Amino acid sequence: MPELRQNPITKEWVIIAPTRGQRPTEFKAEIHEDNSPIYDPNCPFCPGNESMAPEEILSFQSEQKNGWAVRVIPNKYPALTPQGNYTRKNISDFYRKMQDAVGSHEIVIESPQHNAKLGFMPDEQVKTILTAYKKRYLTNCNSGYKLVTIFRNYGEAAGTSLRHPHSQIIATPIVPNSKRYPVEEAMRYYDDNGACVFCDMINQELAVQDRIVILGKKFILFEPFASRIPYETCIMPISHAASFSFITSEEIEELAHILNQFLKLIYFKLNNPSYNYMIQTIPCKSERNLFYHWNLVLLPRLTKFAGFELGSGIHINNMYPEECAAILKDQK
Repeated sequence: MPELRQNPITKEWVIIAPTRGQRPTEFKAEIHEDNSPIYDPNCPFCPGNESMAPEEILSFQSEQKNGWAVRVIPNKYPALTPQGNYTRKNISDFYRKMQDAVGSHEIVIESPQHNAKLGFMPDEQVKTILTAYKKRYLTNCNSGYKLVTIFRNYGEAAGTSLRHPHSQIIATPIVPNSKRYPVEEAMRYYDDNGACVFCDMINQELAVQDRIVILGKKFILFEPFASRIPYETCIMPISHAASFSFITSEEIEELAHILNQFLKLIYFKLNNPSYNYMIQTIPCKSERNLFYHWNLVLLPRLTKFAGFELGSGIHINNMYPEECAAILKDQK
């Protein structure tokens, strides 16, 4: 039977409607071989081709051999640029725009190897990537931006345009309503219950257990109760922290291992699906609070949104998250 489930954090409703007669394992990506070389002479992210890309902002040197392990550069085709001002201007006393599209748009080049994959890199390499995220997050927040969004697009269906492994960081001078709303809901929950809604969610998942896929000492990885799509996944620090900026070196080490482990898992279980992941964190300069809790959300692109989702804002999920967790935990 279909179910309507509500996300206690956002108050969004989803419809869980398993497709009649369709096996849960059929929600997989099509198998595709990746024969990319270790080096591409035309790729601006490959070692030796640095002149094809903007000058680096940050780099980490490889401990095993000469050269870099992870680099951060400005996006050559940025959505926002750091030059300009934040002045807002009314048009015809009705519309509003900002004088300039001010912001920062950066690329995190995750490996020197053109054909490297998260999930198959050494944990130490993923740890360096996460460390780069934190350093650039802090720098962008301290530069006066209000929101820093860290995200990764993997695969054509997720919107990636370059094969070389990379993620992106965009800092904006505004906080959109889509971000304000869950923060305000978390604040309202704290006012009503005297507790963090994310922490309470973790306690519920620990009590029930049937949506948890990986449980570490510092992080929990689970399929949310009101998942919007099959295999939507959340990784959350078990200890309360509103901002990603508070992540410690010990937490980075465990997060690197869990993220690597999970991406390898879905590579084999779901046929190397396209996916997006995003680090959800409190806006800058409001880090120290008791009601918000940063997390990483990963969305495999196994289904497509259609008219109902776009028109109503209600997602239809064709798999129970409990089924997804069971399939991912199955050792076969």
